[in-house]
Amino acid sequence: MKAVVIGAGISGMLTAVRLRQAGWMVVVVEARHIGAGSSSRTAAGIRQQFSTPETVIGMRYSVDVYRRFPEEIGGMMVPIVENGYLFLLGDGSDAAAARVAMQRRCGLEEVELLAPDAVASRFPFVDPEIIVGATWCPSDGFLRPEVVYGEAAASARSRGVAVRQGAPVRGTRRQGARLSAVQAGAEWIEADLFVDATNAWTRRTAEVLGATVLPVDPLKRYLWFVSRGGEMSGAELLGMPMVVTPSGAYCHPENAETLMVGRAHAATPEPAFTDADQDRVESAFSHRSGVESRAYDAWLALAEYLPPVGEFAGVHATTAGFYGSTPDHNPFLGFDPAVPNLLRLVGFSGHGAMFGPFTAKVAAVLAEAGRDLPTITVLDREVSLAPFRLDRPLRHAETMII
Repeated sequence: MKAVVIGAGISGMLTAVRLRQAGWMVVVVEARHIGAGSSSRTAAGIRQQFSTPETVIGMRYSVDVYRRFPEEIGGMMVPIVENGYLFLLGDGSDAAAARVAMQRRCGLEEVELLAPDAVASRFPFVDPEIIVGATWCPSDGFLRPEVVYGEAAASARSRGVAVRQGAPVRGTRRQGARLSAVQAGAEWIEADLFVDATNAWTRRTAEVLGATVLPVDPLKRYLWFVSRGGEMSGAELLGMPMVVTPSGAYCHPENAETLMVGRAHAATPEPAFTDADQDRVESAFSHRSGVESRAYDAWLALAEYLPPVGEFAGVHATTAGFYGSTPDHNPFLGFDPAVPNLLRLVGFSGHGAMFGPFTAKVAAVLAEAGRDLPTITVLDREVSLAPFRLDRPLRHAETMII
């Protein structure tokens, strides 16, 4: 049996490895180069603190795989940095307590609800006077995405996976409703299974493949990089967790001298975006636009909750990329109703890097079955796939998003 995986980001490369491990012959086709899309522009957080139980379990699985990456996928490097995730609460402590209780029922035993004095004791850089508490999970953290897709690509190739770069999908051949081949660049590639791992590009991929157009909107997101300054030492910065504030501003250490900063903001979908648009920085979001820019807004919003960050030396860089966002902020993982041998793995709403191992697990199980399944077994638990089905009602939104 042969599979073609379209897209060589984290989702695509991890899926290619898992399919090959399951005995499939695999070809990966990528319009540009490995990691050219959102995977190389991600904030790269990884957390198990979600409001969807199935996602909590799925992300527990992802953390486990990333911890054992050389054994599970290949290479020599472990790409996860377990500095933890600290969600500061401005209100809603009752809802947070209920969420933590659910997460513990899903096996995330280390997650805690902290009172303000406990936050201040463990994290002295936080102002406890303006929060009602926090949720904290020490096994959360962030990833080194270049390690994930780079090592996964090397492992895939060593196992016999063919990787075609500079090979956009331009056409198809069909047998009835099923795909029989795709044209990638100048080459026609026949296969039994096709996998769409193009995320923010999935609407245009669907048009070429004759697939269902899913509600996945490409939304521009920005990250800024702030130089360390003031009294916080490099060691203290390097040990910081990912911190998410009630204002939507968040941060984690990029290294001992730099803090990565982001902030949730309203964005207009850009379905016609080009590859070059990924790195296009609008003036309002550029650190070069002065203190009126969104970069400084995000920095100041963080400093309100983390006073030592307000003493840092300044914003020195801006990067950008696209989320492939769904209305309920859950991804689509399943077979396309219009094309029975096409798996869609798209719409991660900013969570694609952390979903990667779980996505690949789901893909491998569904590929073996040749159809959608109601559940899969993950970490010895039966996990419903209902929140990720392509035909689900888009009513029950994931609430813990940034």
